[in-house]
Amino acid sequence: MPARCIVRGSINVDEFFQVKDIVRPGETISSDNLVKRLGGKGANQSVAVARAGGIVELVGAVGQDGVWVRDELNETGVGVGAVSITEVCKRKGLRLASSASLQENTGRAIIQVTDLGENSIILFKGANYASLPPYTVPPDTTHIVLQNEIPLQSTIEYLARGSSSGISAIFNPSPMLAPEQLKTFPWNQVTWLIVNSGEALDLCKALNLKVGAASPSASTVDTAKPLVTLLSISMPTTNVVCTLGADGLLAQFAQFNQSEPLYLPASTLQGTTCDTTGAGDCFTGYMVAGLMRLEKQPTSDDYVAVLKRAVQAAGMCVESRGAAASIPLDADVTARLNSAL
Repeated sequence: MPARCIVRGSINVDEFFQVKDIVRPGETISSDNLVKRLGGKGANQSVAVARAGGIVELVGAVGQDGVWVRDELNETGVGVGAVSITEVCKRKGLRLASSASLQENTGRAIIQVTDLGENSIILFKGANYASLPPYTVPPDTTHIVLQNEIPLQSTIEYLARGSSSGISAIFNPSPMLAPEQLKTFPWNQVTWLIVNSGEALDLCKALNLKVGAASPSASTVDTAKPLVTLLSISMPTTNVVCTLGADGLLAQFAQFNQSEPLYLPASTLQGTTCDTTGAGDCFTGYMVAGLMRLEKQPTSDDYVAVLKRAVQAAGMCVESRGAAASIPLDADVTARLNSAL
């Protein structure tokens, strides 16, 4: 039976403002362009899994103003049967969690993107915080993907459901949880933890792990290595992946005896960086799709191959503008990898 992935996550309308520089406090600037696209970490990661060839269903919500987003997700190959419309939920008597009138609208991301591809993002929760109808996880589900743009209680609920059913759970805690939430989070139920270097540092501090002072001259990789090691020691059953943007990634696999985290460099770009928005979600989705293809007893080399492919996909993602729109197709990633041999 083919592997199936469930993504419980956010769905947004991304509004991209093309700017020369990110706006500063008290400053008013003009945008050269405005584009509205499908977005949200849950939606982006679902699209990445689908474009990487995986079977994926998204569980989330949009407002009546976001029906076109659900339709677009469906067109990319994402299962949308569990994507609710808040107006329909309300008519059926389902309570919205809080600030009900605001949650009738689809989530939003206001994104400033510079000519150099850097971005600044403001999120509006909207329907992502609406209460959803009961959902039954299909029996053929092998992986559950979670982020932190939905109510924390829902994340914890899906983790528990996955853990009790032997389903691998991939958690990308972005935006990062509050320190008190980090301390009480059920990390033992997370199979794969994906963080960037800043999130890794925040998590180490919240868990009271002894983080030494980094040398001012230390590289990004050398600074992040002890953080990954500390997280792996404190979460002995969790595989830890720390993404470093243009500097590649570090990974520590729970079931293999690694003396130190594995390092993989970033992929070589063809051209320049256009937009980094969604690159992390692209990486996550491709990584999950790769894990879904593995046998039940994968080797360390299998994991490395999965990560290399995800790194390549993320690199191709930043060569184009947009979030979900810039996620490459599996065949294109294969072609790029083959051309590098």
